[in-house]
Amino acid sequence: MRISKKCQAVQGSITLAIDAKAKQLKAEGKDVVSFGAGEPDFQTPQYIVDGAIKALNEGKTKYTAAAGTPELRKAICEYTKRNIGTEYEFTQVVVSNGAKQAILNALQAILNPGDEVIIFSPYWVSYPEMVKMADGVPIFVETIEKDSFRIDFDALNKAINEKTVAIILNTPSNPTGAVVPECDVRKIAQIAKEHDLMIISDEIYDALLYDGEKHFSITQIDEDTKERTILINGMSKAFAMTGWRIGYSISNKEIAKMIANYQSHATSNPNTIAQHATLCAITNENTDFEKMFNEFDRRRKYMVETINNIKGLSVHMPKGAFYAMVSIEGTIGKKYNGKVINGSMDFAENLLEATLTAVVPGVAFGADKHIRLSYATSMENIEKGLSRIKDFAEGLE
Repeated sequence: MRISKKCQAVQGSITLAIDAKAKQLKAEGKDVVSFGAGEPDFQTPQYIVDGAIKALNEGKTKYTAAAGTPELRKAICEYTKRNIGTEYEFTQVVVSNGAKQAILNALQAILNPGDEVIIFSPYWVSYPEMVKMADGVPIFVETIEKDSFRIDFDALNKAINEKTVAIILNTPSNPTGAVVPECDVRKIAQIAKEHDLMIISDEIYDALLYDGEKHFSITQIDEDTKERTILINGMSKAFAMTGWRIGYSISNKEIAKMIANYQSHATSNPNTIAQHATLCAITNENTDFEKMFNEFDRRRKYMVETINNIKGLSVHMPKGAFYAMVSIEGTIGKKYNGKVINGSMDFAENLLEATLTAVVPGVAFGADKHIRLSYATSMENIEKGLSRIKDFAEGLE
């Protein structure tokens, strides 16, 4: 049997075993607490659901243009201008089946075999695999944890060579919750200009910023930076529309055309009903957002304060998104039931076995001395889960 070498090079999720075990335990009726959720635990606002129902009742169920309806693409331009001040034409927008497809489309559009893409670590688990799927080579640049995961520009400059084609920028960050400050965003733009690099700017969490932080999009800097940037965003996080699967890219016209052509053969148009729901979402006021945001903020503060009072664990205050990247360095080398904790997989597997609490091992994000916890789950779950983590961590020998 012949199997594609490209597909063989793409790793499946190394956390699937823990996820599968947690689901099995839940199915058995066990009281499992999971901190893995990458989606808001709030329902999609009713006005968006009503917009989808209206579209269904009006028979808007046919194919659209592969890049999305012109009406929605124009609305995305207006929404983007409103939010970050950057102006685009609707022909520069391609609506996709989630922001994940938008990123993969972008990589397929700009990479040739062997091209290198800079990814800041800790990183979202899918970035390196998508680079490999597009025949590229992921190159990792570690951020500085003691500075709340700031970019290490010395390391970035050393990583760039004649094979480097692009930088992936994700702010606010999944998994760290870090927000890249404007001064650092401007440095990235300057480096990209000096080396003629593309930038893929993943801004899916741009609405979830705390403590007075402001989102600064790299596309705001100047026309050159805007031309070399592929902006990624979507509806999943700010509008609690994860299952609707609507994301989008905005890029220069040449790249947008390539992305649209690629998508037309790969999947054709994104879901028609979800497109109409998205149009409704971004052309009306999202009155549910403030309630969701305030609850995330409350959970964030509680989680950080609680974790920093657990022996062996520590965490920086996340400034965006809904994740906390927890250092387990103080537990490395300790034992649970005679089993040594050598890294995040050991910690996560033993934690689940001992306490029925599921976390995401940091090794999935290139940070093996960490675990990721999501606070996009109820305060009841957070309180219960953190109590179990405390008992586990402080009981290690």
